[in-house]
Amino acid sequence: MDLEGRRESENVEDRRGMSGGAMAGMGIGGIILIGLITLLMGGNPLDVIQQTGGLGGMSAGEEEVAEGQTFSPEEEAQVKFCKQILASTEDIWSAVFRQKFNAEYTPPTLVFFKNSVQTNCGGATSAVGPFYCSADQKLYIDLSFFKQMETQLKSGGDFARAYVIAHEVGHHVENLLGILGKAHAQMQRLDQTRSNQMSVRLELLADYYAGVWAHYEHEAFGSLDDSDLKEAINCAQHIGDNYLQEQSQGYSQPESFTHGTSDQRMRWLKRGFDTGDMSTTTFTGNYSDL
Repeated sequence: MDLEGRRESENVEDRRGMSGGAMAGMGIGGIILIGLITLLMGGNPLDVIQQTGGLGGMSAGEEEVAEGQTFSPEEEAQVKFCKQILASTEDIWSAVFRQKFNAEYTPPTLVFFKNSVQTNCGGATSAVGPFYCSADQKLYIDLSFFKQMETQLKSGGDFARAYVIAHEVGHHVENLLGILGKAHAQMQRLDQTRSNQMSVRLELLADYYAGVWAHYEHEAFGSLDDSDLKEAINCAQHIGDNYLQEQSQGYSQPESFTHGTSDQRMRWLKRGFDTGDMSTTTFTGNYSDL
């Protein structure tokens, strides 16, 4: 992905030199379960927690800056890349919102952290993977996740990393359009299986919006080639619920899916990239047809 000379977003908080403070009371078994099943690209678990009462927001003084913290050139390069991708999403979604909705786009803030973090949706560890918190309109990422993508999921490449960020920004777009809030309100009234299906619709729509961003990014800057799209599709394949569950427990349980299958995630990402159509949604039709 060619980002040579592209600007970097200023909507960033760098908390890598901070300690996460007191974490919400979740045992290691629960953290491992979240890490195995929602693994990577969700954010939705914390949003659901926030919608059902929350784990408590961040209090003043909970985080302390670690003095003398230094970071490797490789990690600083990752920070620059993330800032450039975030800037691209700001430019693209601002144009889309003006053209399609006659509205102004309010960008989210990207927060870098290490190991654990406190948010307005509660506390989280790196095991959750990158996530979006609707309560503070911020994206959270521990950059070690990108190494996990390469070593554990065999999903390396710069555009695969861009897809991670664009997916979480996709949840922010859902939030701004009122889709996220309505879905979470409905989820509270549904049984677990149907609530999970609603979650899948949200996640696939975020994948679709990531594809829409890529569509207009390439249209505006010619920054992508065939190998870039293959990287993102490969990443989507390796974060499907069926794939993650089969890797962790040897079988999959469709009724427990919260993010969609590998096939669904790949198809919705590519559909967004191919069409750029903002009238498309995952919230119509039968769930079995997604």
